[in-house]
Amino acid sequence: MECAGKGRGTRCAGPAKRRCARCGAVGYCSVTHQLSHRSAHKEECARLEQQMKHSDALNAFPFTYCQEATIEICEKLVSRCSFLSKRGIHQVGMWMYECKCQSLGNSFEDLRFCAFTIVGIFRECYAHVENCAGPVSPISDHLSGWEDYYRWRHIPFHSPVALLLQWPMLIYHAIQITSARISTIGTSKELRVHYVGPEKELLQLPAFGELQALFPGMRMHIELVGPAVPEHRDGETIKVGGYAQCSDTDCDCKSTSSQGSKSLDTAYDSTVILQLRRGCYHDIYRNISEESFPHLIVAPNAGIAAYSSWLPTIELIHKMNVPAVFSDYCEEACHLATRCINTVAGISFSLPIQLNPFRQPMAVEDNALLLPCYSNCFLLGI
Repeated sequence: MECAGKGRGTRCAGPAKRRCARCGAVGYCSVTHQLSHRSAHKEECARLEQQMKHSDALNAFPFTYCQEATIEICEKLVSRCSFLSKRGIHQVGMWMYECKCQSLGNSFEDLRFCAFTIVGIFRECYAHVENCAGPVSPISDHLSGWEDYYRWRHIPFHSPVALLLQWPMLIYHAIQITSARISTIGTSKELRVHYVGPEKELLQLPAFGELQALFPGMRMHIELVGPAVPEHRDGETIKVGGYAQCSDTDCDCKSTSSQGSKSLDTAYDSTVILQLRRGCYHDIYRNISEESFPHLIVAPNAGIAAYSSWLPTIELIHKMNVPAVFSDYCEEACHLATRCINTVAGISFSLPIQLNPFRQPMAVEDNALLLPCYSNCFLLGI
């Protein structure tokens, strides 16, 4: 991590090895830089101290690799690369974007969606699933977290597939916590979601096929809107048919899903349709809404306080009166987002900051703060 006092007159003396004794969330290269940063850090210190007390809850997952993927990564005892290598999935298929070895920028330009065959996708996603019975029955109740989901899908807790499925599970959870405001739930067989600001998930789109298992009988239309969409892919439509299955050729999930996949072109079969749109949401939403006005807006790892371009988008969403759920890597990022929006736009949040039970179960490396950070870790909504 960087020294919190970096850029304050003198050059850093070295790595940020000194922590604030009170909050433990920020580091410094020297006593000099710690003293120079004291006035700026004073206001946030007590808040960060409280957030650090939630570390155990943030690091709690039901997986057998929990310690390795959380605390050991935070303490640099292992890396994302070594975690993936140990499981034979480093630089393999969609897993290659879970570490820093692969450049996202180059990957976006080389993206070839046509190469994503259903069989290859799902075999890759569920390579660690054994004797999967598949979702042989609809979900009887809301899934409250990864443990519920894994048990329902008959996935062993040593499987790292949650790393990829964080994206569809974010949408699933956003729908659950805003269902009271989504009029189509329970009455219509179509649900339109505007997914704002996609980046890495543009290279993991097949994972969204799991929404077909989560919402049986529902046609999901997802608009992925953001400047990271490659220019030559702007406007492309991708139909993800079939949900993820295990690698056992004799598994029940094969016969279960094949029965439902025979008529994917029927008007209201379970289908996930992804539409790619390049540009900032507030600049191009009128063209999108004419074709597909959203029931829900989801913005993953938004970084609202870090990017001024979010302000016109937030104001637009507020006027649209559509439920919107934003996620971010840590509680502090969500706190800064609420303060920024309240100050600049005067908009209140209908969903308070809350922990996402479907956050990615692997800590982010090299954070600006020593707070535990996870992709899609905390949520808030307007």
